[in-house]
Amino acid sequence: MKEHLSGLRPSGTENSGFSYIEVIAALAIMLILGGVVGSNAGNLIHRAQVSSARSQIGMFRIALESYRMDCGRFPSEAQGLNALWEKPHIHPLPANWRGPYLNRQPGSDPWGYEYVYRVENQFGLPYTISSLGADGTAGGEGKNEDICSWK
Repeated sequence: MKEHLSGLRPSGTENSGFSYIEVIAALAIMLILGGVVGSNAGNLIHRAQVSSARSQIGMFRIALESYRMDCGRFPSEAQGLNALWEKPHIHPLPANWRGPYLNRQPGSDPWGYEYVYRVENQFGLPYTISSLGADGTAGGEGKNEDICSWK
């Protein structure tokens, strides 16, 4: 039986394996591919976060319009976006609140920060909603750029 198995192996390969150069070359290729995939994945994640924030702001805008139609006005800044989920207990109390106007409680943006809801704003709009981006502070460029309802 031993003779039969040894006959299956090509001659001169009893100690065959990968050479040091082959292992280094394979590792280098894997590192290069991993770097390319990793950097692209980071960009894709950021684009998905921006898209999610824009989508959530759009849902808030639709819910705010429904709230206004029922209650005759938009929620105050003190009532905030939470007025879309539960009836406000802060003045002005809405008499015709028929919510909830969202299918879940308004949470944080994709970076974990609260959305900013403002009634008083420099644009003359009835309200503004914004996400402060990855850094959680107003302004910024690139990954830290704010996502706003008026843009």
